[in-house]
This record gives sequence, structure tokens and C-alpha cells, in this order.
Amino acid sequence: AGTEVSTVEHVMAALMGCGVQNAVLEVDGPEVPILDGSSIPFVRAILKTGFTRLDAPVRALKVLKPVEVRRGEAVARLSPHKTLLIDFAIDFADAAIGVQRKRLNMSNGSFVRELSDSRTFCRKADIDEMLANGLARGGTMDNAVVVDGDKVLSPGGLRHQDEAVRHKMLDALGDLALAGAPILGHYEGSRAGHALTNELLRVLFATPGAVEWVTCDAAMEAELPGAGVHWGEVPQVA
Repeated sequence: AGTEVSTVEHVMAALMGCGVQNAVLEVDGPEVPILDGSSIPFVRAILKTGFTRLDAPVRALKVLKPVEVRRGEAVARLSPHKTLLIDFAIDFADAAIGVQRKRLNMSNGSFVRELSDSRTFCRKADIDEMLANGLARGGTMDNAVVVDGDKVLSPGGLRHQDEAVRHKMLDALGDLALAGAPILGHYEGSRAGHALTNELLRVLFATPGAVEWVTCDAAMEAELPGAGVHWGEVPQVA
């Protein structure tokens, strides 16, 4: 059925969040390395290397009418908007995470400044179960935020008080990047994960009149994720 590579969302978010629409990725294994659990290592590498402007127009996918998918209490929705706006809500029983919500326009380097350093998170009970089943052997407290009830177990604590929802937004951008181009639309996720956002994209493309390709003029390009981003906006983390 072809080659599969898993855990691509962090590098895809970094590429889209840095304004890269064309790139060749070489991976010598079945998954992209987790690194520190965020996109910041990829962002640093991309900005350090720099960009080449292609002699080709920038194209984007413009959402024309709302589409939505649901799975139990989880919801993912895309509706028309002139830029990419991400609105996410989470609700976890562990008090260290709890209820969090954040809304962010992805224009003007906001991904790099606000989201790129936010790490994946999990509960200690989930790690114990995975380790008992021989899984997640490469996982450490250094590449995830691990919580247990109202406690954050990871050394150094949180990078942001709402790091969990910021990381879910990072994941959503990476998932949306699989569309193959920047999306102009309002993404809303509530308890949504990778599978639901992937399903949302499939519904978007399968719904007649829901999306169209557009060629970006200079004003539109200036509002795309990563437009004008520079090294000085990269968060300083260890």
C-alpha cells in the first residue's frame, strides 16, 4: 500500500508555521524523531538554514462553506475566514491540565512565537500502561509533559501555563498541513485529535463547493503562516 511514516505532525507544523510550501524530507525510519516533543528543534533548523524564493505563485486552499465532523464529544470544524484562525478547547480530568481554550490567528509568525515550543503531553498512567506493553521505550520526561493528577512530573515544569492546549493547536496545524497547501479558514477543535482533523480534511475535499484553490497576491501572502518570521521570534528554551 506504499510507504508510511508516522508522527509527522511536529515537522509538518514547523514547515507550515515557517512559511515553507515546498520541501524534501528524508527520514531513515518509520517515524519522525520526537526530539523534545515540540516543533522548536525543526523551527530552529529551518530558520538557521534559510529559504529560497521560487519563481512560482503561492497557492492556498480557501474554505468556502462550513464542514464539520464529530466523534462522541470530540468536534472538528472548518469555516470560511480570510486567514488561518485556530480555535481549540480541551477538557482533561487531570487538574494539571483541566479545561483550557486558546484562539490564535496564524498570521505573521504567531506559530513560531506562541506555539512552536509547546510539547506533547500525557498522563503517567498512560506511560505506565505503554511501558508494560513494551511500547514508548524512547519516551522520557524530557520529550513530553507528563502529568499525574494535579502534578506536573517533567523536570522544569511547564513552558506555558496553557502548554497543553498550545500543543494541541500545534498538532492541528501539522495535521492541516497534510492538505498540501496553506488553508484560509477558521479551524475549531474541541477534544479533537489527529484522526478527527484528518477526517475533517477528507470531508472538506469530498464536499462539493466547500473549498477552492486560490493564487495569493502580495497582501494574501503577508497573512499566511510564517510570513516574515525571523530568528528573533524563536522562543528561548533549553
